[in-house]
Amino acid sequence: MGYDEPSSKRQAAIYGAAAPRPNPWVRRTLLAILAIGVGGYFAADPQRLQSVVQAVSGAGTQQQATGGARAGRGAGAAPPVRVATAQVQNVPVTVRTIGTVLANSVVTVKSQIDGPLLSASFKEGQMVKKGDLLFEIDPAPFQAALRQSQAQVERDKAQLASVQADADRAVMLSQRGIVSEQQRDQLVASAKALMATIAADSAAVERAELNLGYTTIRSPVNGKTGAFLVFPGNQVHANDAGGMITIAEIQPVKITFNLPQGDLPQLQDRLREGKLVAGVTTRSDVAAANASDQSTMEIPVKVDFVGNSVDDRTGTIELRATFDNPDLRLVPGELVDVSVTLQNLPNNITVPREAVNVGQNGNYVFVVDDTMKVQMRPVKVRFQDQTIAALDDSVKAGERVVTDGQLRLVPGAAVTISTPEGTPAAAGAQAARSPEKTSQNDR
Repeated sequence: MGYDEPSSKRQAAIYGAAAPRPNPWVRRTLLAILAIGVGGYFAADPQRLQSVVQAVSGAGTQQQATGGARAGRGAGAAPPVRVATAQVQNVPVTVRTIGTVLANSVVTVKSQIDGPLLSASFKEGQMVKKGDLLFEIDPAPFQAALRQSQAQVERDKAQLASVQADADRAVMLSQRGIVSEQQRDQLVASAKALMATIAADSAAVERAELNLGYTTIRSPVNGKTGAFLVFPGNQVHANDAGGMITIAEIQPVKITFNLPQGDLPQLQDRLREGKLVAGVTTRSDVAAANASDQSTMEIPVKVDFVGNSVDDRTGTIELRATFDNPDLRLVPGELVDVSVTLQNLPNNITVPREAVNVGQNGNYVFVVDDTMKVQMRPVKVRFQDQTIAALDDSVKAGERVVTDGQLRLVPGAAVTISTPEGTPAAAGAQAARSPEKTSQNDR
């Protein structure tokens, strides 16, 4: 039995034998021909050779600069931050909420008699004054009832005259003994009964006159009418629950709003001083788009009512302010923005609100010192709104506080102050940093 080589060795041998080795003289000859061709090409156009050399050297320089910048960032360069200067100013402590406009009074006009409605003397949405004619109900039945009552009075008066004469004669004859006392008393009683009947008839006349007066319905208040609830031609009744029209008194109007019960002591103090004023602003998207619109201006309205109890569900107390509403700007049911100044903080240190941070131990700010290093300084916020925060004396006027970039800061870290993009300083700094790029673009 003969020896059989492994298949792997046989394949290696076969493949090794099949791969020819390139001739080194052929490769050298081809490279020499290529070099002569390239040299001849650039020799014919020396300017093109110079541009290629500059491009290669510029790419190397840019790569070195990029590597240096990356190395600088990796080495821990000072993070950029934005700062603001602490200032001293008077700060009004103001609370803001949403209020609702209420009509000073709302009256539902109803009929007090039954009858067909003849006419309406106004238009829907019209302003009316107290005493103006609104509706007229058919008066004919009530005029007839009045005449009937008046006739009954005249009839009873005539009967009273006859009975009264009989009673007078009976009294005289009774004194002479001609008429018994019983007959006299009956005649006197009949006369008194007729007198009472006449009084009742007179009351019926007054009632008929009153019902006749109810056929003309007049406005009980000054205000603006709503939509018709009953149109002329319909039958109205004294027991109609819906009424005929509603009139809202909107000059003046009341603004109702609620504030937290924690503000109640300051509210009461301001109310006693007569300085409790609410600033009212209409909530109009169209008006907000036009800053010059008069409707966007805050209207000062004196608060004249503080509720007598705190709502246990919300922990707030109701306040109301009365506004004359001369131009009918405010409409009942409208939502308005309300601001109330509780007190003033004179000569207080203020910083932008975004400069105040919240930590485990309370509020703090980062202050940039003269060596461009930051200090974490605890502060007490006395008041803050959407723009500023009023602090205690832990920050001095003129000190620089960080408003952007706090997440990358630790106490004692060095920083660089950056200018917001788009400002003249930022544009100048950017131009100073890249003069070469600008000059190349100009070229």
